[in-house]
Amino acid sequence: MNILLLVWRRASDALRDLAPIIAVIAFFQIVVLQQPFPDLANVIVGLICVVAGLTLFIQGLESGLFPLGEAIAQAFARKGSTAALLAFAFCLGFGTTVAEPALIAIAAEAAEVAAKAGAIASEAAAQDAYAFNLRMVVAFSVGVAIVLGVLRILKGWPIHRLIIGGYVIVTALTAFAPDEIIGIAYDAGGVATSTITVPLVTALGVGLANAIKGRNPMTDGFGLIAFACLNPMIFVLTFGLIA
Repeated sequence: MNILLLVWRRASDALRDLAPIIAVIAFFQIVVLQQPFPDLANVIVGLICVVAGLTLFIQGLESGLFPLGEAIAQAFARKGSTAALLAFAFCLGFGTTVAEPALIAIAAEAAEVAAKAGAIASEAAAQDAYAFNLRMVVAFSVGVAIVLGVLRILKGWPIHRLIIGGYVIVTALTAFAPDEIIGIAYDAGGVATSTITVPLVTALGVGLANAIKGRNPMTDGFGLIAFACLNPMIFVLTFGLIA
């Protein structure tokens, strides 16, 4: 009974969160465009699937991913091996980013557009190689970003100086990078931090800050995602300059 009540509560929350976008779409479709919904039955089925998926996703985060990430971070902190912690941080950042559906989609789209523009060969193999290399660069950059974020927590470095310095580097690289790579680089920061990366990385930061004496989870535990958004821009711009 408790499980059913919890599922119902999560579903209600998901429907409430989706209500604004549903209202906007319905308003413009009915009032502004004055047209009926195309294939209304499929729209309703899709909406039900979205609510169910969001419900299960949020429940999975709270019951599985967040506790797991915090437990692993605390276990590494107790073990006292900085090298092992940093290696885990890199692997976590790299592994979760490689699996990001948004990154896979934008890398494939970037390869297709690059082929149409003549920047790369139009063969499927060339496009696949371009998309794969872009994904690897972004994933590697996020791994490095998480290592940097963990070091910040361990050393107590001020986050604003690191972030400001990073954006100074991005601005400088933008001035020299090819125009074709700049938009992709800027988007890479956003798509690298999505449904898979954010929960685990956030849990890692909070768990680590909880486990280290003298660290505050509110001021020190967050900020890893900021590095994960910033670093791909630097690495992809550099990739554009080199490649």
